Parts: sequence; C-alpha cells; structure tokens
Amino acid sequence: MYRFPALDLKAAAAARGLDRVGIIRAVPSPHLDAYFRWLEAGYHGTMAYLSRPDRLERRRDLNVILPGVQSLVVVGCDYYTQAIPPAILADPSRGRIAAYAWGQDYHDVLAARLEDLAAWLLAAAGNGAAQRVYVDTGPLLERSHAWMGGLGFIGKNTMLIHPRRGSHLFLGEILTTLEFDAYDTPGRAAMCGTCARCLTACPTAAFPEPYVLDARRCISYLTIEHKGWIPAELRPLMGNWVFGCDVCQDVCPFQRFARPTPVAAFYPPDVDRAAPPLLDLLALDEAGFRERYYGTPLYRIKRDRLVRNACVAAGNWGDPAVVPALERRLSDRSPLVRGHAAWALARIQGQRAAPLIAAHLEHETDPEARRELLAATRPDDDRA
Repeated sequence: MYRFPALDLKAAAAARGLDRVGIIRAVPSPHLDAYFRWLEAGYHGTMAYLSRPDRLERRRDLNVILPGVQSLVVVGCDYYTQAIPPAILADPSRGRIAAYAWGQDYHDVLAARLEDLAAWLLAAAGNGAAQRVYVDTGPLLERSHAWMGGLGFIGKNTMLIHPRRGSHLFLGEILTTLEFDAYDTPGRAAMCGTCARCLTACPTAAFPEPYVLDARRCISYLTIEHKGWIPAELRPLMGNWVFGCDVCQDVCPFQRFARPTPVAAFYPPDVDRAAPPLLDLLALDEAGFRERYYGTPLYRIKRDRLVRNACVAAGNWGDPAVVPALERRLSDRSPLVRGHAAWALARIQGQRAAPLIAAHLEHETDPEARRELLAATRPDDDRA
C-alpha cells in the first residue's frame, strides 16, 4: 500500500510559511468525553451550533466529514507580533482588541497557505486522494488534535501551548484519504505544574476549575460569540476589551518564549487597529465600520456588536468626555446599542443620566432595550 513520505509534506509546509506540522491518524479526539461533559454543563452558552447532533456525529467519526479519511494533517502558524506598547493597550480611553485580530483575517491568510499545501499534496500523491481543508470552521476539536500531533500541550487556560513558543498560534487542518509513512505522537499532556496565573488573572473568573472554561463568563465569548445582551454583572469586569481577550495568554510563563512572526499580514497597520479610541468606535456607522474593518476578524461580529462592546468599555472608562457620544447612541438604530449606552451613561453619571434616559424610554419599543433603559434610571441600582 502506498504511503506518502511525511518528511516531504513537512518540508512543503515549511516552504509555505507554516511553522508547525503534525500528522496523525484520523481518529476521534481523546478529549471527546470531556467535551460532551462541557456541553452538558452549559458552558458553551449561546453557541448552540456546538451541540448540534450533526456536528457531534462528525466529531465522533471523521469519516462522516470525509468518507475514507485516513489521516489528519494539523498545521500551526505563529501570530505573535509584540508590536504595541502595553501603555497604549491599557489606556482606558481606547478599546482593546485581542492580538490575533490586529492584522488581516487569519482565516483568509492561513486558508490560502493550507489550500496551496493541500493542492501540492494532491498533485504529489497523484492517486486521486480526497481532501478537506479547515481553518477554525470544521467540526474538529482542533487543540486536542494538535496536541495529538505534538504541536504543544493543553494549558489550564484550555489553550494549546508550545513549550518554546507560547500560545499565539493559529491552527488549520487537512483531512485526507492518504496514508503516510510516519505519524506523529503527542508530547506531554500538561506542563503547567502548580502554576495558576491564568486562572487567577482572569477578570471574570471564567475558569470553574483548571482546564475548564465557562464561556458564558469569558470576555472573548461575550465580545465576539455572544450576540445578545452582556450580563450586567459582568460588564464592569470587562475593562476596555472590545474584541476578544488576551489576559490568560499574556500572564502565561511560556509566553516569554514567543518570537515575532515573519507574516506581515498579522501585524497591525497602526496602533489604532490594536487599540482604537472609544470615541471613534462609538461614532461608527455601517459604512465606517466596513471601511475600517473589512478583511479583519472584527468584521465577523458586525457593527452593532462592536459598538455594543464599545459602550461597555466607555462605561468602564468613566470619563465625562465620552458622555456626549453615549447620549447619541441612545438614538441608535440598534436596540442592543441603545441599551448598553444607557447602562454606560448611568455608570458614569449615576442619577444625573436618569432624566435623559427616561425621555428615551418613553419612545423605546424594544422590550429588552426598555428593560435596560428602565434599570438605568433606578436610583438604587448598584453600578460600582
């Protein structure tokens, strides 16, 4: 039986700027039972697609994704840039964006390299093999499969961590009906030891226990995946994050080994891409949002969610300079924005904001926005 040379594939991957490659048998993740328990606990929040029966079936059997699949090629691409001074990122007048989203959309960048590698593999094999390519889109437990391929270990923050490069790593996969002449094996299952920096540093206490993330409390989930109302009790804990969060990665001791990526597409064009002024975000309309963020990961959450997040960050900033911008957002076309703007105004001004919010409440027709505006007018509402 023909088996493709694994070293040839890895050399071709390196030539395409893919930093790490693991080749494993196409078997289910060994962490599948833990994943099912995670779903049963409701830790996936409003990400209902994760528990869809068809997706669960694909995770149990990769042949459902690609009939006759034999191998899974897992690739990693570093995205660490070390480009923005920490003082700028921590500036409360700016909205902070997770480092993975500073540059171009990684789906596009990594998918192009992975598709090219898959095309090369198909041509080199010359036997009509079937293949599928995924970059953070398929029903695979990517980090678990990456661990199986020796790309790193799973940390207490649930991130895949390379012991000599940290956790700033994009992942992608090729499922193929080809077999290889050699397969990779997992490294150590864990290397965190007694360290718990990520668990204690999390602003919202999103880790109920080591190696388990409650997405419902995670800032990345709240600012990106969650499409609705951010729980009021979590808003003060979110600081100036408006897209994602890097706290549990930044405090990890292994992150000191990270090296800047040579991929120019992952670097921000300027500091405002990594930490845009909140006043600029609050002023965004649809055209402005598209002009600024098309082709970046931020584009996926659309304008309303980004401005919603900016309202929360503005409330945490607490500077009166942002009040006029928030007042304008009380008339926003999005109920989601109107409600979060009212929360932010009440957090900054207290009862001084009540008359204006009450005036808008008289004309508010959205039930959830009405509840938000009403809560913002209550004198006994604790917003500290």
